[in-house]
Amino acid sequence: MHGDHLALDLAVTIRHDGHDGVADDLAQPAGLTAWVLGHAEDLRRHGFPAVPFTADEASRAAVAEVRTALRALFARAVLPGPPSSADTGRLPDPAAALERLNAAAARVPVHYRLAWPQDGAPAAGHHPAGEHPRAELLAAALARAGIAFLAGPDRARLRACPAPRCVRYFVQSHPRQEWCKPSCGNRARVARHHARQRAREALG
Repeated sequence: MHGDHLALDLAVTIRHDGHDGVADDLAQPAGLTAWVLGHAEDLRRHGFPAVPFTADEASRAAVAEVRTALRALFARAVLPGPPSSADTGRLPDPAAALERLNAAAARVPVHYRLAWPQDGAPAAGHHPAGEHPRAELLAAALARAGIAFLAGPDRARLRACPAPRCVRYFVQSHPRQEWCKPSCGNRARVARHHARQRAREALG
């Protein structure tokens, strides 16, 4: 996904498990370690120096809390459409989620700074002010990414994938896009075909 979609990348670490349930890619610290290292550049822009990084339970719990808040606010953003089926009845109300997201972002003050190496191009990014535990730094960076996403133009194109068993959110790349990926569209068409067949057989 695009770098501006770091918050969306976090939200979709809750996914369909390939059977009839939901998998959590961040259920263990090792999963968070891999995810952070895979998003190191995007995280750096939001104020988290991701390399080197090894997750512990404190950082995993802090990130899970931000993700829960994000998914609650994503569910609000897709209204009047339905939220992801993974979220129905399982999330805090939007006001509590908003408070949780803002609190995570506020734990680590940042300043905006320009870096310009001798052999490279200038780059601006957020940098933490002062010393903070790594779990707080990571949660704050992800909360800031979530705030930027929800306050930005892509929020209006956010959708919950309606395919059977899919629990992902996605940003529409064009107005006619219905599914998060082609395989979900194929699965939905097959499900509709079988439903029509069953209805015909029931009639007679």
